[in-house]
Amino acid sequence: MSWRSRAAGQRGGGGLATSLKLVPAFLVSLSAIVSAQDTAPLPRGPADELTVYLMTMGPGKAVWERFGHNAIWIHDRARGTDQAYNYGLFDLRQENFLVRFLQGRMWYWMQGFPSESYVQLYRRANRSVWVQELEMSPEAKRDLQNFLEWNELPENRFYHYDYYRDNCSTRVRDALDRALGGRIKDYAGTLATGKTYRFHTQRLTANDPFVYTGLMLGLGQPVDREISAWDEMFLPLALRDHIRNVTVRGAGGSPVPAVRSEQTLFESTERPPPQAPPFWLPAYMALGVVVAAATIALARAGTGSPASRRGFMALSAGWTLLAGIFGLVLAGLWAFTDHAAAYQNENLLQLNPLQLALLPLLVRSTSSSTGRLVWISGFLAALSLAGLVLKLLPGFYQVNAEIIGLALPIHLGLAAACYYLSRCIPSRASA
Repeated sequence: MSWRSRAAGQRGGGGLATSLKLVPAFLVSLSAIVSAQDTAPLPRGPADELTVYLMTMGPGKAVWERFGHNAIWIHDRARGTDQAYNYGLFDLRQENFLVRFLQGRMWYWMQGFPSESYVQLYRRANRSVWVQELEMSPEAKRDLQNFLEWNELPENRFYHYDYYRDNCSTRVRDALDRALGGRIKDYAGTLATGKTYRFHTQRLTANDPFVYTGLMLGLGQPVDREISAWDEMFLPLALRDHIRNVTVRGAGGSPVPAVRSEQTLFESTERPPPQAPPFWLPAYMALGVVVAAATIALARAGTGSPASRRGFMALSAGWTLLAGIFGLVLAGLWAFTDHAAAYQNENLLQLNPLQLALLPLLVRSTSSSTGRLVWISGFLAALSLAGLVLKLLPGFYQVNAEIIGLALPIHLGLAAACYYLSRCIPSRASA
């Protein structure tokens, strides 16, 4: 899906005028990139004046492109037009965009573009483009066209974006389901997939370990519930695949496939995303163990070596600061934003704002502070361990083994190092 959002404070009106001035450069130049000699042959419809296609674009390299994108393409023979209606538009330069993004209150909008130019945009980005001609009555096609033109009006085009529940692909799904008389939801509404939102997020972001880790930290329990095929259509490629199995009432009244024909307009040379998430748990655990071992070793050596002492301070304080800041972010996402996917996040047991209470004690590490240092570091280690033990209860089902595998060894190592310091610093003071 194309993750571009509008962040104005109102629908239409003056906000619309502002947003249209700030449309990203790729939208402004869209009409200028038509190149007839490079454009793939366009599929043409039957004798009736409207032909409807589901257009699906494959993943790109950027994080907001990894989930793919789609649009509804209507070829109107009477008007001589080809319009691709896109629900995934946003603008990073909009007023208060960052604030609305953090709050989870982003405004996206839909707009139609000449389809040949639109295809060219994705060809040049080396992203695959597929089209599926849909089986609809002439009345249904005209109704869909009228709906999309109504939806494109300034007062109707904006919507509150949600990554999983209301995005550019679910909007396409809903518009097509309406035109097909609810046949998509009839087929997919209760069809189990055995997958979750997190499953797809993991596999589609595996090309970037830092983005992958950040998302695994920030996503809470809501993304770990099994989703239906209807829910899975938040992914454009899932909508493309599932609609092949939908049937509609044909001209004679008997069921016929909803997809009349398919065509690949462009095939990307990039490797497609994996079909399953990577298994990186051993790597996360190994990194956690290495940091823990280094923390303990530096604490032991630091009693007689200033350089090792500074190394221990840098490593332990760095982890404490990082974990505390991330803990504040996770708590804030749950308590103060509309990012529903970040609610009920068990990772707060691993990265906790209380970590920040350790920071001044670590900096001093005197005989008078080591007792509190031991108690707080031990408590944080116990919280992290509880996050693992609580997995035995049915209410703790979040898929966060990688985060536990990274954080738990570090918490235990830091608690052990603090305990060692509490035993050594007093004895040095009395000597």
